[in-house]
Amino acid sequence: MGRPGRWQVAPDAGRPDGRACAHLDLLADGSTAPAAPSAGCSGCLPRGLPWTRLRQCVTCGYIGCCDSSRGRHSYAHHVESGHPVVVSLAPDEDWAWCFPDEVFLVRAGRHAADPPAGGTR
Repeated sequence: MGRPGRWQVAPDAGRPDGRACAHLDLLADGSTAPAAPSAGCSGCLPRGLPWTRLRQCVTCGYIGCCDSSRGRHSYAHHVESGHPVVVSLAPDEDWAWCFPDEVFLVRAGRHAADPPAGGTR
């Protein structure tokens, strides 16, 4: 994570090929390298709840848990703010997710047949 570079839409099993993302410009210059993972999900921490897989909003930096967590705070932040793209902060994942376009985004140059690791937004 945090490597500069351009991003592209990744193939995603079960979805048609040829999907596009209208928000790639949020990631294009590589300046949106994820911050060091915080102590946890911004929504779960105050409530003492557990979380799974942190995601960071590329627009404002909000850190929330993924859809596999009880709170789904990353998605809730998207709904409340309209901010479209999050990057995974999980150490074994190097991808982003665009909520409105429902696509995984990976760094350009990755083999097109390689799906994103992890896979839970």
